[in-house]
Amino acid sequence: MSWLAALRLFHERRIAVPVGDDDLVLDVGSGDKPSWRADVLLDRFAGAEHGAQRSGRAKARISRPLFDADAADMPFADDAFAYAICSNVLEHVTDPVGVAAELSRVAAAGYIEVPEAASAKIVDFPSHLWWCRLEDEPEGPTLVFTAKTAPYHDPEIDAYIERAGVRRELDAVLNKRFEHRVVQYHWTGEVRLRVEGELDPEFAAAAMRAEGHHRTWETVAAQGVTSALTWRTRRRRGTPRIAWDAVVKPELRGRGGHLERRIYRLEETGAR
Repeated sequence: MSWLAALRLFHERRIAVPVGDDDLVLDVGSGDKPSWRADVLLDRFAGAEHGAQRSGRAKARISRPLFDADAADMPFADDAFAYAICSNVLEHVTDPVGVAAELSRVAAAGYIEVPEAASAKIVDFPSHLWWCRLEDEPEGPTLVFTAKTAPYHDPEIDAYIERAGVRRELDAVLNKRFEHRVVQYHWTGEVRLRVEGELDPEFAAAAMRAEGHHRTWETVAAQGVTSALTWRTRRRRGTPRIAWDAVVKPELRGRGGHLERRIYRLEETGAR
């Protein structure tokens, strides 16, 4: 992939968010590199003890109001957001159908990105729970998640890759056509997602403990490029003031005030 094609893909995946200046955007599973355009973040595993699930820094980045909550049971009101971003998260969660339903409930449209199954079956990561693909179905494009039963598609091939020490080289080759490594799913109105098979709870628990794929320098570089490409919009918008009661569920309203750049936990909101 040429540098120009790579820049176009980066812009499509990380910069282009089709909303107006006054629209609220949610980033679900924001981790250490939340979307530049997100006004509110949600991440259930914000601490450094969950750093293996991230590709960059260990701790989640608290650059905006961040809710520590389950993505399958969000504390937000219906249609609270114009747009929701969920990038490289669903392959890690045990209930992607529940998360898809919540995304559809709290936002009008959004963007989901997951690793593409065929590419992942060549080089995957043991922290992922699903083989993900996008299929054309009668009701429209649908994300199809097939439960993994082992960390890698073929243990014998994975053992060879490890023994030969070529995992990094294979990863680099696949990244030259990165547009084929991920499924990019733009949705409006409803996230269409179905699962095949069932997750083994022991496998899911092991995946949660598995080592991630750390590329801290790439995260820093991406943040630098993003900052340069978005500074005009960020300067124009400033820091929006978001009223607590404007985004949370009705049963959580009443505390008043505006959201701050901090972590909000469910037990603090009265949801538990």
